[in-house]
Amino acid sequence: MNFAAAISTAVDPEAAVHDIIEQIRPHGSAFSLATIFYTPKHNGDADSIAQTLIETFDLPCLIGCSCEGVIGAGREIEKGPALSVLFGNLPGASASAFHISKAQWDAALADDDGFADHFQIKPDTRAVLAMGDPWTTPLYPVLDQFDAYRPSVPLIGGMASGATQAGKNVLLFNDARFDEGMVGISVSGEVRVEAVVSQGCRPIGRAFVITKGQANVIEQLGGRPALEVLQEVVDTLSEADKQMLSQGLLLGRAMDEYKDTLKRGDFVMRNVIGIDNTSKHIAVGDRVRVGQTIQFHARDAATADEELKLLLASRQTARPAGALLFSCNGRGTRLFASADHDAHVAAEQMPDVPVVGFFAAGELGPVGGKNFIHAHTASFALFSER
Repeated sequence: MNFAAAISTAVDPEAAVHDIIEQIRPHGSAFSLATIFYTPKHNGDADSIAQTLIETFDLPCLIGCSCEGVIGAGREIEKGPALSVLFGNLPGASASAFHISKAQWDAALADDDGFADHFQIKPDTRAVLAMGDPWTTPLYPVLDQFDAYRPSVPLIGGMASGATQAGKNVLLFNDARFDEGMVGISVSGEVRVEAVVSQGCRPIGRAFVITKGQANVIEQLGGRPALEVLQEVVDTLSEADKQMLSQGLLLGRAMDEYKDTLKRGDFVMRNVIGIDNTSKHIAVGDRVRVGQTIQFHARDAATADEELKLLLASRQTARPAGALLFSCNGRGTRLFASADHDAHVAAEQMPDVPVVGFFAAGELGPVGGKNFIHAHTASFALFSER
């Protein structure tokens, strides 16, 4: 199993793809897949870049997406033109690329057969890697069907972040370009794909049970108005912790409300997206139901750093052959005091492992054996032999 990574900050697309080719050639010429990430400067040339790479390395399988910033070779390029690529050769395994258009979602999610066909899932599929356009990918139905039809298959990836309006993202499926839907690769056979998902948030206060709510609105916690409960939690915080909340308030939803003790890794994080001072309701970026256990959390650079290091250090795959990293576009220098944080931690914990990725507008990855869409998260796919 052989992986190689390359990154270029050349403005000219021909120069950028030439940089990539020159960096990859010493690592071999036989690869079975490639993932490519590019900033909007390269959107207009994305398909020609893909075609050049496919022809140069005889690639049977390539996917890619536009993004706000790219990750590769221990660097995080948050501004300016950039292109990063991960090439992989998977002997004994197979990689099948797919594109699901906006018009195909009903068929893809209708039943088990349609789901397996559109996502290229086989009996021995180890993982699905995917990048979607946020405006034309029905994420919650997709996640529901993964739970229903393939609960053991991890979905790892991120949402394209290279646009601020519908129709402006560019997705690649081999050398074809699209501005909607989802692209991905189903990886099957003699390969191991380990997911590492670091949410990096610190709990505040204690856990509460939702006693009234609907859709994405929490009305009551423990029989009391939700906003009153939140205000009491905030009032108990130190001034330093209150200042930390200025970076963002999140709500952790327990994946198993029947656990006696909830700890790190037992919650999936959701953004608090609205507060109504009149009704004292709290709106979150997820569906809620009565009986769920929640705990408020805050974004915290120190906790994010500690957790990412801990999770990568305790990974099951001792020496990955290669890795993909989908990091929230709210991380990077928007969260950490210095640049290249997640890339540096990955290089520190997995020396000499090729790592490529991008800053996503939502990250896909499993927590507690169930697939989720995340925010403020670093989600890894680690490749190794079985």
